[in-house]
Amino acid sequence: MNPRRTALVTGAGRGIGAAVAGHLARAGYRLALLGRTRTNLMEVAEHLVDDDPEALVLAVDVLDEPAVRAAVHQAQEHLGGIGLLVNNAGVIEHQEADFLTTTLAETWRVIETNLRGPLTLTHAVLPDMLARGGGRVLNINSGSGHRRQDAYTGYAVSKGALARFTSQLDHQYRDAGLRVLDLAPGVVATDMTAAMPVHTTRTAWTDPEDVGAIVRAFGDGELDELSGRFVRAGVDTVAGLRRDAAAIVAADARVVRLVGLGPDDPVV
Repeated sequence: MNPRRTALVTGAGRGIGAAVAGHLARAGYRLALLGRTRTNLMEVAEHLVDDDPEALVLAVDVLDEPAVRAAVHQAQEHLGGIGLLVNNAGVIEHQEADFLTTTLAETWRVIETNLRGPLTLTHAVLPDMLARGGGRVLNINSGSGHRRQDAYTGYAVSKGALARFTSQLDHQYRDAGLRVLDLAPGVVATDMTAAMPVHTTRTAWTDPEDVGAIVRAFGDGELDELSGRFVRAGVDTVAGLRRDAAAIVAADARVVRLVGLGPDDPVV
């Protein structure tokens, strides 16, 4: 039977990842914390000690496939299996600029981290998860993945592709017990957003606890009906999503897809 209340959180050393880890620990989850910087992860683990005294620290770059696979195996052994994978680790361009003003190397750095990272983690976690009867994968996404942007091309492309990955996983493995969700966290006050000029004058921020609440509800199976779809913290609430889930599914809403001219359009 797949473990219900164990989680591997990537990018857990600061920002949204650290906040989500804290929320899950307080809800009774046992955790594995994965990130690039061990000192940051250790600080987070120390703050969790009252709720999860055995949180596992895994200092790994999400682009290092052999290291990721070794870390996932260690987490599975430590936790007795991973019930929830939170693909949170991500980056954005250093400069707020359009495509041509940004170097290709910088654009690709962002795409590779934000897309290949979740692909690598999920590919490593999925076999054991499915062998246990299923599990849950939550991808931290963004409205940038489906809205046109004047800047941050690599970020937008990576998040659009991540949404497609979510729908593919849902389509391929739903019958095997997998549930997948895209969660846009809104605009949370983090080191990343602090470095973005577009947010310089912002006064309204998403509460990280709102993000954690949706992650926890999904991990507990409360939002399984919405597998393969997109939700946004700070606008959506757990109660609202549970209330509207049947209507969302019936309308085939909250998915990224091509909109045709009509029901007979051959490209759809």
